[in-house]
Amino acid sequence: MSKQKISVDKVYRIINGSPLSYTLASRTHARFPLMWYDEAKNQNRVLRYAVNQKSPFEDEQDGNAILEPIVFEDGLLTVPRNNPVLQEFLHYHPHNGIVFAEIDKEKDASAEIADFDIEVNAMIEARKLSVDHMEMLTRVLFGKDPSTISTAEMKRDLLVFAKNDPSTFMNVINDPELTFQAKVRTFFENSLLAIRSNGKEIWFNTPSNKKKMCSVPFGEDPFIIAAGHLKSDDGIDGLKMLESLIS
Repeated sequence: MSKQKISVDKVYRIINGSPLSYTLASRTHARFPLMWYDEAKNQNRVLRYAVNQKSPFEDEQDGNAILEPIVFEDGLLTVPRNNPVLQEFLHYHPHNGIVFAEIDKEKDASAEIADFDIEVNAMIEARKLSVDHMEMLTRVLFGKDPSTISTAEMKRDLLVFAKNDPSTFMNVINDPELTFQAKVRTFFENSLLAIRSNGKEIWFNTPSNKKKMCSVPFGEDPFIIAAGHLKSDDGIDGLKMLESLIS
């Protein structure tokens, strides 16, 4: 025997902001066709909310439909369980999930728990970072030379970043591309590479090589351009030379 579905009161909210009053379209208009595509019937069905009808679909209503406005007050609309037609109408409404959404406390709580889990995990990982890893992340995430700040300042900044943007933090801590970018920044910090011509060119600046390495396209990040060049076939010899000077 199948379990009978129990009707419940439902609350809906305007997704962006809480206007004092918002009237939702309750019948179709030429400028806004109020329709729902019925896969089973392979047709678009016209929606219409009428308080004296048993269906939200116009093709299932009689000719004595009594229309009533649907108004959100202070961004909220409560629909009691004894008004299943309005609940069904809102379920099929094309603005569901775009303009308004049902408040699902259990779903919202689960999402909050997931966010808390990510934040906690990010904070734990931030606390476990080695000094070398903190220096790498400081270079890449904040564009700072770690030699100019204390270890405590680095740890604090990374903990704050992990707390405020845990998803990004978890994505970057083991990203090999960021590790390489951090290495490239050390070349600049050690004056083995130099940015010249108002940020338009990158030059080698080693005791044996003072040649131009590459150009920087307009609007591009010179550090990213340098990393890309050094990973290319044209730049691999230069990379080996630079790595030998900081090893």
